[in-house]
Amino acid sequence: MNYKFTIFAGENMSQTSFITYCIEHYADHVARPSYAVYAEFKASGLLHLLRTDYDDLHGMGKEYLMQFFDRYLNAPTQCSSTTAQRSK
Repeated sequence: MNYKFTIFAGENMSQTSFITYCIEHYADHVARPSYAVYAEFKASGLLHLLRTDYDDLHGMGKEYLMQFFDRYLNAPTQCSSTTAQRSK
């Protein structure tokens, strides 16, 4: 697989380091390769959120961030199952 990691215009090294920190720690948290987590973050919009909400998120603790990522990435599944349960 050929993955291209890009630093966007206007992104500084602190933001890049924070995003890398998030990807690597979440990959460890879910026992998946970091390239797969990067792809999931990008596809879900979480990568964009880490950039736009950097000022709010970078001061949060690791445990909080892992819980936030779990909720963010699992939200569509939880909403779908809740909707399915209500319709029964």
